[in-house]
Amino acid sequence: MEKIRLELIGITYNQIESGVYAVILGQTGGTRRLPIIIGFPEAQSIECKLQEVETPRPLTHDLMVDALEQFGITLREVNIHKLPSGIFAAEIVLFDGERERRVDSRSSDAIALAIRVDAPIYTTPDVLEEAGFEPGERSASTRRKNARKPSPAPSLTDALESLSVDELNQRMQQAAEREDYEEAAKIKAEIDKRNNH
Repeated sequence: MEKIRLELIGITYNQIESGVYAVILGQTGGTRRLPIIIGFPEAQSIECKLQEVETPRPLTHDLMVDALEQFGITLREVNIHKLPSGIFAAEIVLFDGERERRVDSRSSDAIALAIRVDAPIYTTPDVLEEAGFEPGERSASTRRKNARKPSPAPSLTDALESLSVDELNQRMQQAAEREDYEEAAKIKAEIDKRNNH
């Protein structure tokens, strides 16, 4: 399978949706960018490594790297793919000197590990074409959403307004578990709006 190497460009923070971050990966030797929504802890972990921030105790990803090293295991590469649900996932490729093992991972955790050991990050041409964008243009998913809008569906905000706070909390937990941090942030905003009234 053809692979395209990616490099970490940086992390962006969504000013509109509080607590929503995106890690931006760029095509090595190319111009396309791949944004992946991540949570605050992973964003903090990646940012700490990028800024070379010294923490008093190891962060979770530092601990994982240290544990792998203690057992003579190296992280060879990270492969990012997209699940049918539209969520990004990753596979980390580990090597113990004799055998190679592939382990399923959240993309945010895989990226946080890869940047700590300078392991290459890859994706497929299909993922880059579908979810990537060129700097200065709207994302591919935004173009697709705008292209297929025969009739306006009820917005997430409208749907949330009809739910109880308990239902909102349950739905926010489900969104976080499937790593849909954008939806989780919108639900949190609705809960906060109600609590402030």
